[in-house]
Amino acid sequence: MEGYDDHLERAMDETPEIEGSGDRFDVPDADVRQEGNVTVYENFQDTLDRLGRDEDRVLKFLQNELGTSAHIDESGRARLTGEFSQRRIEDAVDDYVEEFVLCPECGLPDTQLEREQGALLLRCEACGARSATSS
Repeated sequence: MEGYDDHLERAMDETPEIEGSGDRFDVPDADVRQEGNVTVYENFQDTLDRLGRDEDRVLKFLQNELGTSAHIDESGRARLTGEFSQRRIEDAVDDYVEEFVLCPECGLPDTQLEREQGALLLRCEACGARSATSS
């Protein structure tokens, strides 16, 4: 006769692996370098692709967070005026993800930004939640 532990072990073996939101969504590490008084965010385009967001919106957020001006060059790199560490840029990108990508209800990144009556909303395609953003 099988015991509880045997049943539990068999159930665990037969349970499909489910990816958690932490494993499923990760933003590439910022590849930054200094060029005089400019910080060049080399893989900005990769970050945008992963976030699934408009480059102008993300760049504007980074400018506000870092208190600087910036533009996107012909190669798709973000050029930020001033010297910023990789960690500082990654922290700003993490703040963007928290505010404009991850669903506050279920934590998944399956979201879209929508304008409704002048307000910017985050709509989750996974759980259906809709929430207001700060901008």
